[in-house]
Amino acid sequence: MANPAHAPIHKYAVQPIQQFSYTQGKNATDSALIIDAMDLLYTGHLHGFCLVSSDSDFTRLATRLRESGAAVYGFGEKKTPEPFVAACDKFIYTEILRPKAVVAAQQPQLRGEGGMAAVEPAAPVAAPAGELQASLSQAIESTAKEDGWAAMGAVGAMMQKIAPAFDARNFGYPKCGALVRAQPFAEVKEVPTGDGSTSALYVRLR
Repeated sequence: MANPAHAPIHKYAVQPIQQFSYTQGKNATDSALIIDAMDLLYTGHLHGFCLVSSDSDFTRLATRLRESGAAVYGFGEKKTPEPFVAACDKFIYTEILRPKAVVAAQQPQLRGEGGMAAVEPAAPVAAPAGELQASLSQAIESTAKEDGWAAMGAVGAMMQKIAPAFDARNFGYPKCGALVRAQPFAEVKEVPTGDGSTSALYVRLR
């Protein structure tokens, strides 16, 4: 009988590789992955790497790949140590990628009215409000023109440099613009572009 856990592997045509441990208590898989990554780096045909792990052991690998000019995208759970997150060009917490049904099933259940089981909603992977304000303020100031207004796209790009794990979805918003609109210290305006059928967002500090 097929293992349900293998379904995504077949769906996306991923080739699995098994690495057995040589001795108890040692993780041979991490070493094998690092060796494979360095082999691929020296082929000279790749421009980026994706590291899916919450293990800080891959921090040095991420920095080494970036030193060679490769882009590094990290994926891991919110328990991922900060050094590994900072070592990536962009880091995405896997909690925001999971289907809502899966997230709900993983949450502890509480007893609601009538004794019915109620699912506790997942908490956003958010930074403290003061930390978010400091980062956003820095991004806005760094990209603002002489009139104080900064293009929202430029602000989002700068936020990625300041905080690789920044993602509006971590705070419960679908996009950066919606997140910035909700901040009391920022002012957002829409400017029509081209024939007026579309508009661009700009932001400045109040």
